[in-house]
Amino acid sequence: MAEKDNILKLIEEKETTATKLAQRGLILQPGALGDCILTLPLARFMKEHVVLGGVNILGSTEYTGILPGRTCVDGVRSKDSVSLHRLFVETKNFDIADKDPLLNLFADYTWIVTFMGEPNSDFEQNLIFAVNCVRSAEVVTLSAKPPEEFSGHITDFYIQQFAEQSGRFQQIPKTSYDRPFIKATKTDILRGKELLREMNIDTNKKLILIHPGSGGAEKCCHLENFLTVANELRLRDMEVIFVLGPAEMERFSKEDITEINTIANCSTDLSLADALAMLSCADGFIGNDSGVTHLAASLGIKTVALFGPTNPDIYRPIGPNVTITATNNKNFGRKPSSKLQQNILKNFKF
Repeated sequence: MAEKDNILKLIEEKETTATKLAQRGLILQPGALGDCILTLPLARFMKEHVVLGGVNILGSTEYTGILPGRTCVDGVRSKDSVSLHRLFVETKNFDIADKDPLLNLFADYTWIVTFMGEPNSDFEQNLIFAVNCVRSAEVVTLSAKPPEEFSGHITDFYIQQFAEQSGRFQQIPKTSYDRPFIKATKTDILRGKELLREMNIDTNKKLILIHPGSGGAEKCCHLENFLTVANELRLRDMEVIFVLGPAEMERFSKEDITEINTIANCSTDLSLADALAMLSCADGFIGNDSGVTHLAASLGIKTVALFGPTNPDIYRPIGPNVTITATNNKNFGRKPSSKLQQNILKNFKF
């Protein structure tokens, strides 16, 4: 009899697990690359602790397109594929028809987490109404910015909010950063090697990538610091590549670009997928508080992240091999600093 009870219990547990795995989650994340990467611990938490069969992200595919196949995110949807702005209208004016595209958007999900809108807002109420027109689902609205008194990491803030609002967790497991959140594929590595060959990079030497830009000018360390560090790394017989995106090409003068090319190799206007491919072949990375720095860190590369006005305790890149060099000095972006340069270089004694 006891054996029969054990078998029935085992069958019941497997059925419960199978039911949960059939459920899927959706995260509405409209932010840029760094925001999307900092959402990955939440996506991992949802899959592992809510036991979901998959988690998708709805956002800008320019940033999220690299996630499926390399992370815990199973699929992405474009925020421009449906009129989400309709959800911001006053609740009394919100209406939805039988074959409305919004219904199709939410039909597959039993858990929906949104960084759009605010708790108790019209957007949240309209979203709940739209979702439940299709099926019963949990909707959780998260604040993207923590309160001033918050002292942890932003990823913990996201998970804490989710756990509290879902009401399912008495204890929240501590987020682990000892493994990469993004894993490069074999195709990425082959593509990275191809790009390096095209630049005549000696792949027998250690390779360090430097990204001297960021979305905000106030987050950018003085260019001379990167140039001095690059020159020293080359004297140590390392290969150095500067990675410049459209923002840097616009922000830097012609003289700056010429000096960069004089000191080291320079790659401009890489697609995000190609940047990831090149990073997958690198031994180290140096950058400001930027999306590319978050990408490098999440790949598990030795990453030195330079923080000026932003609090690194809250917004530091996530990954197993990250070093923060932080200063609240007002001259962070105005003057070079030999002390800062030495702090960077001491991390690259291979």
